[in-house]
Amino acid sequence: MIRSMTGYGRDQQLLHGRSITVEIRSVNHRYFEFSCRAPRGCAFLEDRLKRALQSAISRGKVEVALTLQTVESRNTSVAVDHALAGQYITALRALGEEYALPDDLTLSTVCRLPDIFTLCRGEEDEEELAADVLSVLQKALEQFVAMRETEGERLKADVLSRLLTMEEHLAFVEERSPQTVAEYRARLTAKLTELLNGAVPDENRILTEVGIIADRLAVDEETVRLRSHFAQLRKIMESTEPVGRKLDFLVQEMNRETNTIGSKCSDTAIAGHVVEMKSELEKIREQIQNIE
Repeated sequence: MIRSMTGYGRDQQLLHGRSITVEIRSVNHRYFEFSCRAPRGCAFLEDRLKRALQSAISRGKVEVALTLQTVESRNTSVAVDHALAGQYITALRALGEEYALPDDLTLSTVCRLPDIFTLCRGEEDEEELAADVLSVLQKALEQFVAMRETEGERLKADVLSRLLTMEEHLAFVEERSPQTVAEYRARLTAKLTELLNGAVPDENRILTEVGIIADRLAVDEETVRLRSHFAQLRKIMESTEPVGRKLDFLVQEMNRETNTIGSKCSDTAIAGHVVEMKSELEKIREQIQNIE
């Protein structure tokens, strides 16, 4: 299925006391480029996230944003520095005696003193955290891929529609091209007859001249190759694999054949249709740049 390189996916889950949010977004890029924004201490996850995305994405500049929030206390305890608290109390009472102040020392007063309490967190289970994050990532990735596929179908429909238009213009070129040679022969015969004061010109000379011009104006090879490229493009569009690079190359070949037809033609009607073909081809190229 054709996929766009632009996509977005997001998922949030509460797992093992943590609220985990993963966002994936991507834009066009010639190759796969990965970047990650994650909380401090989660750098060990980046390589796993990258490998998980590479299994489903071949091209695009992809950014992952990971957010973690602890909503349940896990492996956390409070430590009291009794020695420091004792020193605070001793110092406060000594201060009261020195300046004859009333001893109104209370527990709430001591609790507000700095560095008495320390919040201790246990070792993080990295494997558990990695499994949880990858689970959320997978859900976000499903949304991300679905969006890419939806956009890809739109791109595919547009490309095939423009391809039909190109085929219509090419059909005119194929039909009109032989007529230009016949018209040239008629003009040449009329001109020679005029120059010879009504005498019948040498048929062999006319055939030679017409043959030279016909060879210069012939676009049969180019139109046949274009037809082949059109068929190949349709086939590629039905592929289930990433096809962006193949399409890039194929459009270059189509552009080469179209330019050759334009350089050979001397007929204004054909030239007009070639211009329209090049216009449609440029729009196809722009769309293909968005395909994975």
